[in-house]
Amino acid sequence: MSLNSFGHVFRFTTWGESHGPAIGAVVDGCPPGLAITEADIQPFLDKRRPGTSRFTTQRQEPDQVRILSGVFEGRTTGTPISLMIENVDQRSKDYSEVALAYRPGHADYAYDAKYGFRDYRGGGRSSARETASRVAAGAVARLVIPQVKIRAWVEAIGGDAIDPANFDLEQIAANPFFCPDAVAAARWEALVDGARKAGSSLGAVIACEATGVPAGWGAPLYAKLDAELASACMSINAVKGIEIGDGFDAARLRGEDNADAMRPGVDGPEFLANHAGGIAGGIATGQPIRLRVAFKPTSSILTPVETITRGGEATEIMTKGRHAPCVGIRGAPVVEAMVALVLADQALLHRAQCG
Repeated sequence: MSLNSFGHVFRFTTWGESHGPAIGAVVDGCPPGLAITEADIQPFLDKRRPGTSRFTTQRQEPDQVRILSGVFEGRTTGTPISLMIENVDQRSKDYSEVALAYRPGHADYAYDAKYGFRDYRGGGRSSARETASRVAAGAVARLVIPQVKIRAWVEAIGGDAIDPANFDLEQIAANPFFCPDAVAAARWEALVDGARKAGSSLGAVIACEATGVPAGWGAPLYAKLDAELASACMSINAVKGIEIGDGFDAARLRGEDNADAMRPGVDGPEFLANHAGGIAGGIATGQPIRLRVAFKPTSSILTPVETITRGGEATEIMTKGRHAPCVGIRGAPVVEAMVALVLADQALLHRAQCG
């Protein structure tokens, strides 16, 4: 059984392949009466769009979204919202060698082992191209939670991290790396260029913060808010790890250091720290929700790597075509979208149970 949908009350399904005629999403459970046009969705897709700098894949896709259903006279109707993005710059011939042998680190062998058949053109569903559908659906989700502000940025590339002392939100949109540290962004130019020229790739860490999430969203035990966020982010192609709050660093602290101490506040408790990342017992505390997501290096590289053919024979493979030297660079808009989709779902679930 293949699962291509995510969410409970606010639910979305993505469809399409990297080299098919189009990709898209169907959003179901969106409340009626919300104002929306294609122009409201497009800015988020433009942030993720490929070919915008030499540091990303040079595939030229305009990523123009079309709303096919679920909207009438500029407002959601409460019925399924179908979103479509045409693929216009496929070069399937670049993948002729991939048809014969598996790319290590990619999903080629795993898909073949499961289905006995695979779409080798760009990886099909396992391609990062699929994430454009998520970003489009995430733009709809943001309409459900207008009180919440979500911002993601690249925190590290190839193990080279930003300096928190240089953190400037305005810088995120001022460079091609979604980097809040102008000094680090300058270093990353040489770092990513070096990997690209060497036919290799680099990994990245994306940090994300959601503010304005009220205390109470989420649920105990088997539907924890942090578990839902982890599931959503781990479903992103190329993601291999996620931390909520201090994450693994919390295991190095003593109890008194890890505790988010509280004092009386005007509208509830005033927290003196946020080691838990805004979630306790699976439920939002009202603090900023903070998480970090690890993206592996792009698996499609020009460096020859040992592998096997579909027939089990030893060979080497290098992937021709247009591939990002660091797929995590464009991960920030995707992480934002998945966080928005989870929080929209949680807002409706909370309203359903607690009013």
